[in-house]
Amino acid sequence: MITTCTVERYSRGGRTVRSGGGSAVAAEVLRIARHALTLSHVGVGDVSKRILLGRKLRSAQLGETLLPKRVAFPVFASDALSSVAYAPDEIFIILALAGVAFYSLSLWVALAVAAVMAVVVASYRQNVHAYPSGGGDYEIATANLGPRAGVAVGSALIVDYVLVVAVSLSSAAQYVASAADFFADHRVVVAVALVVFLTLMNLRGVRESGTSFAIPAYAFMVALIGTCLWGGYRALVGDLPDAESAALDILPAEGYEGTLTTLALVFLVARAFSSGCAALTGVEAISNGVPAFKRPKARNAATTLFLLGMVAVTLMLGVVSLANAMNVKYVDPHDLDRLVRSDGTSVGDDYHQDTLIAQIAHGVFDGFPPGFYFVVIATGVILVLASNTAFNGFPVLGSILAKDGFLPRQLAARGDRLTYSNGIIILAAMATALIIAFEAEVTRLIQLYIVGVFVSFTLSQLGMVRHWTRHLASERDAAERRRMQRARMINGTGFAMTAAVLLVVLITKFLAGAWLTVLAMGAFIALMAAIKRHYDHVAIEIAADESDKALPTRVHAIVLVSKLHKPTLRALAFAKATRPNSLEGVYVSVDNAETARLMEEWDDRNLGVPLKILHSPYREVVKPIVEYASAIRGANPRAVVAVYIPEYVVGRWWEQLLHNQTALRLKGRLLFTPGVMVTSVPYQLRSSEIAREREAREEARGYRGDLRQGRVREGGGDRDRQVQ
Repeated sequence: MITTCTVERYSRGGRTVRSGGGSAVAAEVLRIARHALTLSHVGVGDVSKRILLGRKLRSAQLGETLLPKRVAFPVFASDALSSVAYAPDEIFIILALAGVAFYSLSLWVALAVAAVMAVVVASYRQNVHAYPSGGGDYEIATANLGPRAGVAVGSALIVDYVLVVAVSLSSAAQYVASAADFFADHRVVVAVALVVFLTLMNLRGVRESGTSFAIPAYAFMVALIGTCLWGGYRALVGDLPDAESAALDILPAEGYEGTLTTLALVFLVARAFSSGCAALTGVEAISNGVPAFKRPKARNAATTLFLLGMVAVTLMLGVVSLANAMNVKYVDPHDLDRLVRSDGTSVGDDYHQDTLIAQIAHGVFDGFPPGFYFVVIATGVILVLASNTAFNGFPVLGSILAKDGFLPRQLAARGDRLTYSNGIIILAAMATALIIAFEAEVTRLIQLYIVGVFVSFTLSQLGMVRHWTRHLASERDAAERRRMQRARMINGTGFAMTAAVLLVVLITKFLAGAWLTVLAMGAFIALMAAIKRHYDHVAIEIAADESDKALPTRVHAIVLVSKLHKPTLRALAFAKATRPNSLEGVYVSVDNAETARLMEEWDDRNLGVPLKILHSPYREVVKPIVEYASAIRGANPRAVVAVYIPEYVVGRWWEQLLHNQTALRLKGRLLFTPGVMVTSVPYQLRSSEIAREREAREEARGYRGDLRQGRVREGGGDRDRQVQ
């Protein structure tokens, strides 16, 4: 068994952190920059981290990050709301394959999507009441269908969250291009920049990012509702103009020319419906984010779900209705040659096709350009917020999977700002890779979309049916039984409908790109199963048993010597204090003159400890020590070899580069040597003392600032209280 221990001369206490409401980012930057100038011992990385992310938060401040409904709504519902920006577009793109005449079916497709949305929202309201812990679909499937179903749901949600970020930010880049033609050829750069921005905002904390994004989310709702109302009014009075693309015509795609057979028509409508079902993504994020709501958590989450359903359905139907009334023509951006002018000539690849909402806003506000830009900008922002939903849902899901052993344990740890920062960074990395690989093309990414979310929808609803069935078997109260039966009926309807939609999605999208999603889900399932097996095997391997009570027959201690100076003398003194069976100093000789000088000093001091010289003709330092320790261990397998390594403790970041490099390499090798313990014996240089003194002054300065702000510490403890 290998054991590593580190001897510390002192323990540094945590800094006092003011726990009042979130301060402005600009003030935070100025505060940190000002203190950074006076704290030369603070590393560049630490200063940058504080500027970007803000002050550290204690675990006791976790309750201060919980969200009220008015903030939780934009944080968790923005994904489904943002689908209004691209789900209608995808419906029109699919129907356009057969020509303009089939646009008349778009409203019926939108109504079918709205019906599915209503059922799913009603079903998930039951979910959040029954499982408010934040496990969401994963917890429901695991508890009621077994761990395999839970892993399948977890993998589906991971894929879906990554695609939410990629699709939403790629669509946001399209809206940026609609507002400014310069960005038309730089959509990938815009999308990646948005990923970086969202990552930094979410690393600052859920509450702070939610508060920052609340106003833009409500601005989007005002903008689009205002567009629908004003457009509807202009349609009623006969003043609604045609869209900019109304004068164009659409040539049917290959295979859709002439009269469609019944089977082809059904398949076309099914494809449009499956693309429109992208509007349902994001509903599951609320069930995963219940712990982030203020109390009563489940009721607040259910209310947010209800509001989400109403607003999303209203906006989607409004956009589709206005697009039909204004005769919008919209095709796949890769098939612009199918758009033809009245004289039959193609618009060409240089034609810039604005999104559906952009065309509608341009016509509705034809005499008021600020209205157009307000709608386009607000829509682009809500698409960014949609990604924020994933940035809040994915880390929570990752932490739950990590606690269950299906993902690395680091994903379960909270960062400085009480967020699951590792999950946020991993999500950003995967989404960035996807955006670059698909060149920020929404139509290509949308084919991979919604498969994962409908897998989780279907399995969670089936799990809820089993949940209510199991509880009904033991429940005797008549009123409670009626409530459970009603809930089971709702979840049963949700299961039937989502399973049917999943089947349609797989049939219509599999060859178009959905197979990649299925493949990715399979890869995540295999990965999570492998991680689980590893953790289980390690747990069995390290479990204590009777054989672990046996003591080693002897302890052979060696102190590594580079020079006979204070760090070496301290390490020798500490090694003597542990009273090993044998103790010796070990020096690797690479220069005969240096070796002779050291031996002379060693004899002059008469330390009472023998000095072992290891000759290294090839000037290696690490290898001879490892071989010597292994040889001692091999001669007595029940013995323990204790290696003491003197190390410098420095106070400045750049000093780390100048010291302890050999010690780090040596420890890395010795840790893999059975029966060897590695002990670091620190020696604090003057720079570390100065750093500690400055840190103490900074802590005292922070305490005085806390006192001025009305924050004082109770009895020297860690908890703060507000001065009344």
